[in-house]
Amino acid sequence: MNATTVQASTRREWLFVILAGFFITNAVTAELISNKLIDVPISFDVFGMHVGPFVTVVGVLPWPLVFICTDLINEFYGKKAIRRLSWITAALISYCFIMVIVALAVPANTAISPNTANDAEFFKVFGQSRWVIVGSVCAFMFSQLLDATLFSWIKQRTGNKHIWLRSTGSTVISQLFDSYIVIYIGFILPGTLPISAFWEIAPTNYVLKLFIAIALTPLIYLGHYLVRRYLGEHAVENGGAQST
Repeated sequence: MNATTVQASTRREWLFVILAGFFITNAVTAELISNKLIDVPISFDVFGMHVGPFVTVVGVLPWPLVFICTDLINEFYGKKAIRRLSWITAALISYCFIMVIVALAVPANTAISPNTANDAEFFKVFGQSRWVIVGSVCAFMFSQLLDATLFSWIKQRTGNKHIWLRSTGSTVISQLFDSYIVIYIGFILPGTLPISAFWEIAPTNYVLKLFIAIALTPLIYLGHYLVRRYLGEHAVENGGAQST
């Protein structure tokens, strides 16, 4: 193994560590901050129907980076890599919520400083429903595994052409299931929301994710360009062939 090959292998390993780190960090962050609703001032007319403005959780903000990392890992390291990383991330999200539950059970001490959060304030921020937690983890795993499968299936039929089709297409379909699963398990099964609200909130969240996925398409092409510049075409092709 010559010096050039060793250097290319080292670059691939470091790039994977960085992408995996961003993937896990943003996925965990998205779950932790999803107990806050925000307004998205976007509205438009489609087929005579007025859509928007949107109300969604603030946890949607880190998901664009999750989408990009998913695509790049799938493209340059293969379906097995993103599947394994998704399982690891789901386990880490579950671990994070377990630690939050433990923290909620420990009484707060505000005697030293009144500026620290008391039990009620801490619970209001982190006290998400257990059903919402289960729904989030289930939706994440199902959508990620589906995304990896669709991405690989499309790439096998189109080769290295049509990056937008396998990247945006797989995300658009996988996020459809994600949007419905998390709301159904988190709010409908425990009876928090009526089924009528499910058919209003789930489509709204999906439409917002749909626009995010489409808007990210130029960034995905930029990401592919930068990775190929960093690794080199030969290293990319060899690594991708070995990973799948």
